[in-house]
Amino acid sequence: MSTQLKSEPFNYFLSGNFAPVREEHTARDLTVAGQIPEDLNGSFLRIGPNPQFIPDVFEYHWFDGDGMLHGVEFSNGQATYRNRYVRTEGFLKEQAKGSWIWRGIKARMAGPPNAPPEGGISKNAANTALVEHNGRVYALWEGGEPHEIAIPELDTIGKVDFNGRLRHAFTAHPKVDPATGEMMTFGYAPMPPFVSYSVVDPSGEIVHTSPISIPKGVMMHDCAITEQYTVFLDMPLTFDIMRAMQGGRVLAWEPTNGTRIGVVPRMGGDRDVKWFDVATGFAFHTANAWEDGDEVVVLASRAETTDVIGAADNMDEGSSESMTGVLYEWRLNMKTGAVTERPLDRNHSDFTRINDQYAGRKSRYIYSARFDDRHGAMFDALLKHDYATGKTQVHDFGPGRFGGEGVFAPIQGATAEDDGYVITFVWDENTRSSECVVIDARNFDGEPVARIAIPHRVPFGFHAAWVGAR
Repeated sequence: MSTQLKSEPFNYFLSGNFAPVREEHTARDLTVAGQIPEDLNGSFLRIGPNPQFIPDVFEYHWFDGDGMLHGVEFSNGQATYRNRYVRTEGFLKEQAKGSWIWRGIKARMAGPPNAPPEGGISKNAANTALVEHNGRVYALWEGGEPHEIAIPELDTIGKVDFNGRLRHAFTAHPKVDPATGEMMTFGYAPMPPFVSYSVVDPSGEIVHTSPISIPKGVMMHDCAITEQYTVFLDMPLTFDIMRAMQGGRVLAWEPTNGTRIGVVPRMGGDRDVKWFDVATGFAFHTANAWEDGDEVVVLASRAETTDVIGAADNMDEGSSESMTGVLYEWRLNMKTGAVTERPLDRNHSDFTRINDQYAGRKSRYIYSARFDDRHGAMFDALLKHDYATGKTQVHDFGPGRFGGEGVFAPIQGATAEDDGYVITFVWDENTRSSECVVIDARNFDGEPVARIAIPHRVPFGFHAAWVGAR
């Protein structure tokens, strides 16, 4: 399905449409099949790893690549495409040297280097996700500070430490309350405090920080919010230095560590967390959460197990069903401590999204990307799950066509939760070309309303965002 690079040995995440692009472009007057809606005004953004330099083809991990933004600006029925590197300090240092400095995640997981590069053992790649808060857009990487991005130009303004009050790593998936304007964020670490939780007020000031105690350091990629609470996922992808010293992995699946969900009041701290033991499993991404009487309802894509660091191993043979999630529900009773949990859909999918105007409130529709069961880490369709009816609609990209995360863009003056469009990038293996696809969310399984030809290849990436016109 993919073309191998000339470099040897082969690496799945440096081949086909995972391979990086080197040039930055701005393209206007794009060819459109269909029609760009006049009521769609703003920027669709997608970020992902795009390595400037590769120390070792065999050891390269998809998480290592420098962040690159791909954006389509919509204005009055017209579209403009741009792509730009996120110019982090690490990116600029390597650019100045003309070669790599940091070896990457696999080397770090094998143990600390004898002489860490200046600036630490890891580089803030700013390659994972995006968030809009207080009129500012941030490129995120969960090991370091956010980087502010100018919209729609996609230029890097610089890293942000919230006036010196950010003293922990910053998750790739903070949650913004659409009613209050507050942003809830956290950082995780392999050493205590394993989790640090913060609240950013609507003006962009950190007004609350607290440690959250868990038994062991874990990879905690996402969180969720309700109107009153923040929800943490303590799942058994653990850090263990002693394990690494004995020849094992620093980060590994350890089901005996348990699987728990923690619920803390928004301005609460360590002693306020209520923990719920749930069935062993792993969730990278939540969809939403809300309060329903005495219960907190949490929706996410949940898998039976996971293997992050070995992600490039045998990916061309498909991905194990146990490692690909399905849409799942936990109901956590805050009074009795009771837990009920169930799968909501049979499709293996991830990159769960909602209409962000419903974050922390009961939402009906969840959009996700369906895994292609023949090729690991590739998606052959978008899904729209109706929580009220339990039914799922499928927007199939078609044979040989693969997409990514679909984000919801509300129309101006929307009156219903799905009044808007779902947008994604699609790679067509048949024509070896990229498109930005706009789907009417109310006619989800119908033909796209617009397919915008991108004159330059858009590699597969991570997360996307919609930033409405200002």
